[in-house]
Amino acid sequence: MTTIVLVIHLLLALGLVGVVLAQRSESGLGSLGGGGGGGGGGGMGGLSGNRSAANLLTRTTAILAACFFATSIALAVLSGSNTPRAIVEETPAAQTGTADTPSAPAMPAGPVVPQSQ
Repeated sequence: MTTIVLVIHLLLALGLVGVVLAQRSESGLGSLGGGGGGGGGGGMGGLSGNRSAANLLTRTTAILAACFFATSIALAVLSGSNTPRAIVEETPAAQTGTADTPSAPAMPAGPVVPQSQ
């Protein structure tokens, strides 16, 4: 189940990136951000013709983003369904029961000389 949701999540992420990159920038930088002269796409006819495409891309972005968030939450819930383990439970001291008794570090038997090859 997790694999299916993860594949859907990745496809949504790729689709979301594609739809966002397909949108035209409206940053107000004049002709730097838009396509065409005048900073708007070639006059009023260009603006009204691109309005429906912009609305479609905006709606598509919103739908893909909502689905992306839903799959993110689903993946978080699915990953939390495994048996929870605390970090303390994973340490060897907690498993052996010697957490309160410190031990001295082991000393090497003799000097260690690296071998040359």
